[in-house]
Amino acid sequence: MTKSEKAVVLFAKGYNCSQSVLTSFSEDFGLSEDDCLKIACAFGGGMGRRQLTCGAVTGALMVLGLKYGMGKGDEMPKKINTYIKTTDFFEAFKKRNGSADCRDLLQGLDMNNAADLEKINELNLFQTTCYKCVKDAVEIAEKIMQHD
Repeated sequence: MTKSEKAVVLFAKGYNCSQSVLTSFSEDFGLSEDDCLKIACAFGGGMGRRQLTCGAVTGALMVLGLKYGMGKGDEMPKKINTYIKTTDFFEAFKKRNGSADCRDLLQGLDMNNAADLEKINELNLFQTTCYKCVKDAVEIAEKIMQHD
């Protein structure tokens, strides 16, 4: 199973977008799936269902941070390189999806408003748009990491 397939399966099981993306990379970084699910939990739905930055995006940025991030004892160029990778990710994600903001991706609808949530469900956006964002986030992160 590919990482993007694993992420979509996790999302279908009820884990949020951020959890699904980060957890699909757990083995690459020697992290348990449970730790990844916990770390990313608060980022789903655009950060705690606030519909800010898409959770699939934040999950992928956690992955890029694990791969490239500046840690204790590292030099400043590592941080700058991570920011470059982050910019590359945002550009690719926006190109595929038009935005990296959860509310925009869900057609401006507010998932915390009962009427809007009903409309999101009627339009099947969680099963179409969100699945695509999860899949795209994994694929883009993989592509960025392949260029090293």
